[in-house]
Amino acid sequence: MSTPDVLAPASLGPVALRNRTVKAATFEGRTPHGQVTQELIDYHLAVAEGGIGLTTVAYLAVAPEGRTHREQVVVGPDTEGGLARMAEAVKATGAAIAGQVGHAGPVANGRSNGVHALAASRMPSPLSMQMVRSATEADLTRVTGAYVATARTLVRAGFDVLELHMAHSYLISSFLAPGLNRRKDRWGGPLEHRARLARQVARAVREEVGDAVAVTAKVSLSDGFKGGVTLRESIQLLRLLEEDGTLDAVQLSGGSSLMNPMYLFRGDVPADEFAASMPLPVRWGMRTPVGRSFLKEYPFEEAYFRPKALEVREAVSLPLMLLGGINRLETMQQAMSDGFDFVAMGRAVLREPDLVNRLTAGQAAAGVCIHCNRCMPTIYSGTRCPVRDALPV
Repeated sequence: MSTPDVLAPASLGPVALRNRTVKAATFEGRTPHGQVTQELIDYHLAVAEGGIGLTTVAYLAVAPEGRTHREQVVVGPDTEGGLARMAEAVKATGAAIAGQVGHAGPVANGRSNGVHALAASRMPSPLSMQMVRSATEADLTRVTGAYVATARTLVRAGFDVLELHMAHSYLISSFLAPGLNRRKDRWGGPLEHRARLARQVARAVREEVGDAVAVTAKVSLSDGFKGGVTLRESIQLLRLLEEDGTLDAVQLSGGSSLMNPMYLFRGDVPADEFAASMPLPVRWGMRTPVGRSFLKEYPFEEAYFRPKALEVREAVSLPLMLLGGINRLETMQQAMSDGFDFVAMGRAVLREPDLVNRLTAGQAAAGVCIHCNRCMPTIYSGTRCPVRDALPV
């Protein structure tokens, strides 16, 4: 088979995309009252007008306790109108729009949300200084129903793709990680049991939406901490999901928002800026030696998840999205040669929202993001690139 052109039209399940580039979900910090704002719409319009094939709206929570903190959208009747306005605006540019559908689980700040967070097993929360409670059978039934209701709402609102968040120690991921899932019931133990919630949610959402939209998932290649999901277990999970036939593609990610966030980002560690952006108790903790060790340093290299992702590519037939420090057109073309179906970018298009247009026009061969990661702490005040902001107008 010939190698596809990353900048040519492609299909993602039932959805036609103008190219194979995806803006990865990164929290935008533009929903101060849990509502879609014009600032959020403009944020996605910038990359949509800049040529991206699919832009992903981050952290659309299925339930109030599923927000990482209170300034996030819970999908429902109160937010459907704003979501519909955003979908209409983005699609008018020729781009498609995805909603990242998730429940933050132990990554949620229960104190901010006003309700205790949930996880596979009871554990302390460094975010809220509360205990995260173990999800009951009733909780899991309710949350699965909430995923279905969220999917229904997003389809009505005109979204093209639903991305199910199964990574980064969010609720589904907390069930997958043996170090976070110490349950003795049908939800714990071997991987087949720990994967039950992921499969249940994907199946329920697919049954709800049929082929009206594409359904994808974000899955960790590995979590980057002892007791987290390993590459071997990730491959096992993807084989189960492939067998179920519920997904149109999988985005391959890594790391844990709770245990090891820099495993996902790589590059410079903006420890002081990150600490300054956190609530006071967390700020104090991050300035201790233990707190500083939380932000581990990993050297940046282009397409740093590629080696592990290639092992997944060999093991499953599902369409795959390669993520992780992709800046150069050459890297995108290599991903196509490797058998990946899409490339996902976050920091590169935050730095240059029009990067895909510039690559398509031959005006550039690579993005200019330096992966300083100074964008990371800005998620609490409106995600932006401080380097770009500092440039003369």
